Amino acid sequence: MFTDNSHSKELDALLEGWTESEAKTKAAFANYKDLLLSFEGTSLSFKGRPGVSFSLRAKHDKQTERELFVLVDVVDDDPEDRWLSVCFYADMINDADELGDWVPAGLMGEDACCFNLDEDDAAMRAYIKDRITDAYNNAKK
Repeated sequence: MFTDNSHSKELDALLEGWTESEAKTKAAFANYKDLLLSFEGTSLSFKGRPGVSFSLRAKHDKQTERELFVLVDVVDDDPEDRWLSVCFYADMINDADELGDWVPAGLMGEDACCFNLDEDDAAMRAYIKDRITDAYNNAKK
């Protein structure tokens, strides 16, 4: 559920105007959005900054101290070749394969683990999807 209807309309406009690249990041983003929408007790917000990024944030209703459990950014430095940066609070996921980048104080002032998706990599898309589920499960505790 989106926190307000304008967020949903802005997101729909992004998806409508986004031409898929060889990296298939549009499809990955849409899949992550649909996964987040399927999670019970989760609210989404969206902020577009064309030319910079489009940010989809998910928060669980039980979270009281943090504003989100995942931030899915569409990096818009090249609209013809957008890529994704998916960030989590480092203590909310298990990056057993160490595929993410450790970012000290990188998410709302707390340590983060971020995953970049900039090529057509089914294994990485699935790994990120699993991390989203990890974060959701930890957020609802």
